[in-house]
Amino acid sequence: MPRIAFFRALCAAVQGAAALICGLTLLCASAAHAAPQEIQPRNDAQVIETLAPRLSAAPQNPEAAALQARQWISQSRQSGDPRYLGRAQGVLARWWDRADAPPELAVLQATVQQSRHEFDAARKILTQALQRDASLAQGWLTLATLERVAGRYSAAQTACVASIFSQAALYRQACLLETASLLGQQDAARSAFTQAIAQSRDAATQSWLLSLLAESEERAGRDESALMHYRDSLQRGPDGYTALALADALLRTNKPAAALEALQSQNPTDAVLLRRAYAHKTLGDARWKVLQAELAERFAALDARGDDPALHARERAQAALWLEGNAARAWAAAQVNLGLQKEPLDWWLALQSATMAKQTFALGQLRQQLAATGLKDARLAAWLAP
Repeated sequence: MPRIAFFRALCAAVQGAAALICGLTLLCASAAHAAPQEIQPRNDAQVIETLAPRLSAAPQNPEAAALQARQWISQSRQSGDPRYLGRAQGVLARWWDRADAPPELAVLQATVQQSRHEFDAARKILTQALQRDASLAQGWLTLATLERVAGRYSAAQTACVASIFSQAALYRQACLLETASLLGQQDAARSAFTQAIAQSRDAATQSWLLSLLAESEERAGRDESALMHYRDSLQRGPDGYTALALADALLRTNKPAAALEALQSQNPTDAVLLRRAYAHKTLGDARWKVLQAELAERFAALDARGDDPALHARERAQAALWLEGNAARAWAAAQVNLGLQKEPLDWWLALQSATMAKQTFALGQLRQQLAATGLKDARLAAWLAP
């Protein structure tokens, strides 16, 4: 879950002069496609869904396009609804994939692509944009996130440092701290994040920093601290990614009822339904079977549509492992997923499914590959041990 970590700052950035910076955390889970769900209203007054206003026409100038695209990306992040990314793309359509697009808009295109797990395309667009304008701090921070997702932590640190402008000081610091935490420096990250949160007077910025601190605490094995900071983050600002991260931490620590509560207000994306099903199954509630059947229908629809299997391999691996108890199927999907992204959850899925599927040789290779990245995470400690 993860997944991971400058997008929270976008909300604060859009509201003030800090709009220059809007780094992106990978929408690892909430970018999953959400299918329509039949709902029976309790009464005529019940609100089923609040629709965002549609734009009457795409903006004709880059400044207006950038502002609107950021707003749609932010809406997608907060709600966990990937349909808003399509609206962001619509706003950027006039400049999409154009070599002469303003670099700032190219960075926003890459942000949309990253949110959809189109990592190679996003990296290509970012590289080209930064070659034309190396002053785009948002571009460097987003590139750093892409490098972390790929497990290339040295490259991530280089991208963090490249965002050298004073307006990006906090974001550059957080970028470096998150990468340092992934490399095992969680105590230093805890101290620095705590100080930054205390110094901030903006609720959205505090919420973002608290979510980063919570992730770092999970890596350190400090689960109760992580849960506290996830909850504190959500109290200061709603965010679909953080809600999923909290639910995952609660499920891992055997608190399924609390996980359901954490997901109560989230849109029914694949990632949300998957966790709800797992929580119900853990509680012995037969409703998990209904949710499992719905997920299976969604996966079948994605296959029929011809979607790239890698884009949904994480959820397929989780469903096979958590709901079906099918280690072989989980292992097959986890391998595909690990070829796309290498966050701690992705390593865990591959290692756990390989262990359960008794893939001894493959497990040895995975452990070597994980050790080579330098990633340090208490949740992976059993496989990182000599």
